Amino acid sequence: MKGLFLTIGAVAAALSLTFGLSGALASSSAAGGTKVAVASSQLGRILVDGHGRTLYLFAKDVNGRSACFGSCAVYWPPLIASGKTIAGVGAKESLLGSTRRADGRLQVTYRHHPLYTYAADTRRGQTSGQGLDASGGKWWVVSPAGNKVALTSSTATTPADPGYGGYGYGS
Repeated sequence: MKGLFLTIGAVAAALSLTFGLSGALASSSAAGGTKVAVASSQLGRILVDGHGRTLYLFAKDVNGRSACFGSCAVYWPPLIASGKTIAGVGAKESLLGSTRRADGRLQVTYRHHPLYTYAADTRRGQTSGQGLDASGGKWWVVSPAGNKVALTSSTATTPADPGYGGYGYGS
């Protein structure tokens, strides 16, 4: 009888391991790309990344090329393509693309606008970078149509980091 329990235990462990690994592999392949989706915010419907963080465009970018690098990219991290770029709920696959950055990495674009997050947005739904003037240009939240959202909110403030100052860092 003891041998039967050991055999059943071994089979259960093997099945658990098999199903656990296949679940992990499925999650890995589903999460293997860079996702752009649409979410509701105080500014209306906006683009977000796969973690729900607000995506921005930089008015200084020209012809689909990023003008944000160096210290600018520390405050405004580019959305880097990792695997396939995926259009989540509300985003349009036809508007997704990429551009090569100076460091060789591919940055996700939407309607030819390179996309960025903002380091001061630490939680889903924050839009504290909206309308800021930094690194020689304005930063705007992106609409599902790929346009800048020109609305501002009372929460769009400059972070308290004294090294930021909002004055053309990285220009």
